[in-house]
Amino acid sequence: MFILFDIGGTKMRVVAADYEKLLGEPVVVSTPKDFDSGIDTLKRIIDNIAGGLTDQGRAVTAIVGGIAGPLDERKTMLVKSPNLSGWVGRDIKNALHTTYNVPVVLENDSALVGLGEAHFGAGRGKSIVAYITVSTGVGGVRIVDGKIDETSIGFEPGHQIIDPDNTLCPTCEGNDLEAYVSGTSIEKRFGLKPYEIHDDVIWDELAKFLAYGLNNTIVHWSPDVVVIGGSMMKEVGIPIDAVRKYLAEILKIFPKLPLIEKAELGDFGGLYGSLAYARTHY
Repeated sequence: MFILFDIGGTKMRVVAADYEKLLGEPVVVSTPKDFDSGIDTLKRIIDNIAGGLTDQGRAVTAIVGGIAGPLDERKTMLVKSPNLSGWVGRDIKNALHTTYNVPVVLENDSALVGLGEAHFGAGRGKSIVAYITVSTGVGGVRIVDGKIDETSIGFEPGHQIIDPDNTLCPTCEGNDLEAYVSGTSIEKRFGLKPYEIHDDVIWDELAKFLAYGLNNTIVHWSPDVVVIGGSMMKEVGIPIDAVRKYLAEILKIFPKLPLIEKAELGDFGGLYGSLAYARTHY
């Protein structure tokens, strides 16, 4: 039995799984900003889940999960995170391994969501999948033949510069893709939660900004499909048809666009990615 987790900038999700599927509904709580509170919360949830399944004769064989931000070379801790600064530099992997004495795998959360979409969602059946999440922040991953592509440090497509001097958006606090389209940046810019914005002109402009970033991602990664997920792509959010339209206008170097699809796994993509990883390694 596996324990799978997904620690995002806003929510933490935890579930048990066997080789084939998630076992029951994931537990979802707000992510504590302080590491000690956060790791205690995670352990408490794991204990509750594992305790019930141990009574059924099932034992935990591995713990696999993701967290929002780039990791150190050994993938034991965050090295930077705008939304989880209290977790940076704290050994998450060892904290779990010491308690449970089973293999523990820590990955970037967006990388695992992309892996989940490649195996179970909108990217299944494709050799090269580019996954971009537009949520509290912006992240992403390149999946090749069902595996997270190799990197030296990690993937951070949200931090590609799309407007060096803020000509396109003078009120944006920063010049990278995340500063233009993330939920955090939108709330700062407009003084409203993204779901409170019902102005189609604003959403269309955000679709164009996202298309600029996707253009760069496509020419660098050359994917069969680009899967876009995250809270900013929901019903009140960036319209994917507008993203496709602007990409068709912008991207001219290739004879055709790759498929541009919305993610299918919703809030649990990271858990499905953790399952995909776990069942190929344990």
